[in-house]
Amino acid sequence: MKSALLALLFLVACAPASAHGRRGGCPDTSAARVFLPWADPAWYTSVPDGGLEAGGAGWTLRGAATVVEGNEPFHVRAAGDSRTLALAPGAAASSPATCVGPGSPTVRFFVRSEQAVRTSLTVTVELTDPSGAVRSVPVGVIAPTTTWRPSPILPVVINAMALATPQQAVFGFTPQGAGTWWIDDVYVDPYGKG
Repeated sequence: MKSALLALLFLVACAPASAHGRRGGCPDTSAARVFLPWADPAWYTSVPDGGLEAGGAGWTLRGAATVVEGNEPFHVRAAGDSRTLALAPGAAASSPATCVGPGSPTVRFFVRSEQAVRTSLTVTVELTDPSGAVRSVPVGVIAPTTTWRPSPILPVVINAMALATPQQAVFGFTPQGAGTWWIDDVYVDPYGKG
């Protein structure tokens, strides 16, 4: 099993540029190197309304989760962007479903928190495979930061063999502890690193 996983990851990493037009069977989407200023050369594509500019269209907002005025200061998606997602204590938000395949190994976004201590942000991924089976697991815990920064690169793959065909992924964001969190510009890496 381990050798099969390594072989799959090698094939994804070594795919020729011409194979990068599709995300493992997912529809074509535009991609950009939005995290290149932070030494991440991967090409990323936005989840639906990942910049929240459509007011959170397709997002599921619970508790005190709201779309508010403001934006990450780097304006990686567009210079005129003016909205972001705010998550107060007790809130939670889930992105719209986005297609991921074997070449979509990571999720990344911009984040900041109100508190510098006693808080964290849990990120989960819920995958629905072609048979309709749903799996949800945490993919990362974000440490507090009072200034906007890119999140760490968070792996999406629950089971590389299960991602042999495209699946729908929903990303969940839940603050823990005190203080409000802000999230903006949520992207998946459709091609793998390199």
